[in-house]
Amino acid sequence: MNIKEIFNLFLLISAIHGFLFSIVILFSKNGREKSMQFINLLVLVVSLNNIQSWILIKDFFIKYFFLDYLHIPWHFLIAPFFYMFLIHYLEIEKRSKNILKIILPIFLFIISIRISFVFFFSDSNTVDIAHLFEKYTFLEEIFSLLISLTVFAYSFQILSKKEKLFTKILSFDNLKWIYTFFKLGLFTYLFWIIALAISVALNFKEFIYSYYPLRVLTTVLIYWIGYQAIMQLGLLKERKNLRKQLNFSSIDINETLVEEPKDSYKKVIFDNTEALIVEKKLFIEPRLTADSLANTVDVNAVKLTSIIKLFSDKNFSDYINEFRIEFAKELLVDEAYKNYTITSIGLESGFNSKSSFYATFKKHTGLTPTEYQKSLLK
Repeated sequence: MNIKEIFNLFLLISAIHGFLFSIVILFSKNGREKSMQFINLLVLVVSLNNIQSWILIKDFFIKYFFLDYLHIPWHFLIAPFFYMFLIHYLEIEKRSKNILKIILPIFLFIISIRISFVFFFSDSNTVDIAHLFEKYTFLEEIFSLLISLTVFAYSFQILSKKEKLFTKILSFDNLKWIYTFFKLGLFTYLFWIIALAISVALNFKEFIYSYYPLRVLTTVLIYWIGYQAIMQLGLLKERKNLRKQLNFSSIDINETLVEEPKDSYKKVIFDNTEALIVEKKLFIEPRLTADSLANTVDVNAVKLTSIIKLFSDKNFSDYINEFRIEFAKELLVDEAYKNYTITSIGLESGFNSKSSFYATFKKHTGLTPTEYQKSLLK
């Protein structure tokens, strides 16, 4: 089996996988969530693009001029659908632009141009149709690339520069997985640019091979974000339910007030700080830092960390993690929370990832959260 056959098999299998993914999500319990609907559309357009490429490479329609040249530019919709997923997942869709109202008409217009092209040249025998078509496709892809990069950059700007719009989500999800998607997405655009450059260098002849890495990377990346979205959305809903049952909301540590210590004794500062941490459950905030806590209690950060070290014999991180571990231990053995996953409990206790929760829990107790729960819940 040569490289071309392997790639063709990949296109076929990935397309079938994508269609099955879409069907399963459509009828799943989270399938009605707007964010999940756009992830589903994202996977679907990649699957349609792959099955279309597979059909064209196999020359199934070579005898049918209309079908052989009517290539739908599904790639045009990938970035817009991701943007729509992002604003719905961040729950800021009411304060964001609905770019689909602009993109979809353009997409339909591009398809109409292709249809016109097919009808105009269907009876022509004097023009090198294939070469002309590839040149047009190149121009269309340049346009699609520019639109896609613009939407991609705008989406990243929202994620990185407008955190004040989605502080509620940030109290449940640090969004590192979405940042990872953006980093990997840059490589996808790089491969796209390289593929277009090779197309020009080869004068638009036999350039399909330059798209192999691009389509493989795009497919894997889109399916990865699809499965991540499923997992994260489920975890997000579970954590919201857990927090509701715990009966406390997210804390803005910069807005929490405490009575300023009436004297300068270090023990008074330590006691006031610890009382505040316990009373307001500040430790459940994954982004809690020595600086933010120091601002809250109106004490210099260096001074506060030295006081914590003096009276607890722990650095700031270990000191805060001790509260988180004790809180997690209570939830792990409480029958009222037995239906929640250990990961949700760990994240609601203030850890920013499953791995950090497990590692810290093992460090403090000598057991993993699972082992600890099983030892006490019998």
